[in-house]
Amino acid sequence: MPALYVMIPAALLIVAIAVYIFFWAVDSGQYDDLDGPAHSILFDDQDPNHTAAVDEASGHPPKPDDKAPPHA
Repeated sequence: MPALYVMIPAALLIVAIAVYIFFWAVDSGQYDDLDGPAHSILFDDQDPNHTAAVDEASGHPPKPDDKAPPHA
């Protein structure tokens, strides 16, 4: 029975800390966008060095750079 006098306040303290941490996380924006970072990798641009190396290794000619001005 005397253990309850220690365990109940300890449990209430742990619950209070957990509730505080939860509200801090919600208030600081931890749960704002859960799907955005997971989906952003699907739409990320390819690294030009990687695609050039893959094309070179597979024997395909390099693709012309769209950003380069045309030669006169």
